[in-house]
Amino acid sequence: MKRKGLLCVLIVSITGFLFGFDSVIISGINLPLKQLWHTSDWFHGTFIISMVLWGSVTGSLLGGYPTEKLGRKKTLILVGGLFVASALGTALAVNPYMFSFFRFVGGLGAGIGSIAAPTYISEVADPRHRGRMGMLFQLNLVLGILLAFLSNYFFAISFGAGNWRWMLGIMVVPYSLFTLLLFSISESPRWLILRKGDTATALRVLDRISTREEADRLLHAIHMEEPSRVHAERLFSRKYTRVLVLSFLMSFFNQFSGISFILFYAPEVLAKAGSGMAQSLLSSVAIGVVNVVFTLVGIYLIDRIGRRRLMYVGSLGYIISLTMVAYGFYIGAPAVFMLVFMLLFITSHAVGQGAVIFVYMSEIFPTAVRAYGQAWGMGVLNGLAALITLLGAILINAFQSWMIFGGFAFLMVLQLLFTAFIMPETKGVSLEELEETLSVK
Repeated sequence: MKRKGLLCVLIVSITGFLFGFDSVIISGINLPLKQLWHTSDWFHGTFIISMVLWGSVTGSLLGGYPTEKLGRKKTLILVGGLFVASALGTALAVNPYMFSFFRFVGGLGAGIGSIAAPTYISEVADPRHRGRMGMLFQLNLVLGILLAFLSNYFFAISFGAGNWRWMLGIMVVPYSLFTLLLFSISESPRWLILRKGDTATALRVLDRISTREEADRLLHAIHMEEPSRVHAERLFSRKYTRVLVLSFLMSFFNQFSGISFILFYAPEVLAKAGSGMAQSLLSSVAIGVVNVVFTLVGIYLIDRIGRRRLMYVGSLGYIISLTMVAYGFYIGAPAVFMLVFMLLFITSHAVGQGAVIFVYMSEIFPTAVRAYGQAWGMGVLNGLAALITLLGAILINAFQSWMIFGGFAFLMVLQLLFTAFIMPETKGVSLEELEETLSVK
């Protein structure tokens, strides 16, 4: 791949960074907003906290349409515009309804981007490096989460949490720069040929982003594909029952590990364990750092030891860490005890579910329905994330914390059983073999 092609991939992968940052930044302004607008637990969880995730659900379910109709590049520019509007609108919000609306707009951008960006990267990257290139989206996602935690801590100790408008509004600058950078990328040559029939433009793009050898391989692969459009309703047929169930269960266990609950409510949970607000925000930064470091470990291991082994490691780590957090809350353990096992939880997630889920869902769906299958998987994932985050605002006040984490630990025992008896390994198996194995006859 030429430098231009690599630059295109790097620019587009920043979408993951925006997704991570925009989703988690709310954790640092959660309590100030609740105090400012005197909202109930139900309203706060449903609108203030979860609206970005409801937007993500909508965007991921609908994202396949603009990605196919407008093209990858134009859709990504639309995503950038939605992020800019969200940052500006939330910073200037005069009431919780306006704030929630623009959080939804940001979530819409994140959801559409989670379809368009991985699709673009997989189509532009050379097949020999597609796995590593594809993981750039996940790496940027956790980097965005880390920066959100750092931003929350910096603004809290420097200006006070009451300056939340600046925390949100300042992101207009990087979001705008990202949108401008998108104008410099090339359109996907695969989309140009298969959807527009514009081989001449596709050849010019390939000349800019790929070597001659890579271009020849890509052209051969493109012309071998069926150019007719695959309709979304074909995904929901008996043939694809098994992969739909696998995708649903992966998403279910991913979210019912409690990952979104911890990322969105980390400062509040740690405050309940006895940390001050500033200390809680700093502990959240530690969570973000561990998330990034062990995501890199997961990326390194996923093609070496396989998906199931990572899921085994992650499941055992989940069970141990969540059980100990529940025990810590039950006996009133000090905040440092809770933080240690929360960091173990994040480590388990980063090398397990966090590393596996996006790769796995892109592998198990056959080529004919892969784009719509990924939209289904992301829709379920984001929908469950929204549900967990919505319930979190209620659960954190309605139940003792040890009960919540004990429930998550029990569900991770079920994930371990799922990994052992239901989840097939995909490492080293061709996509054609997987289609033959996983399709219902």
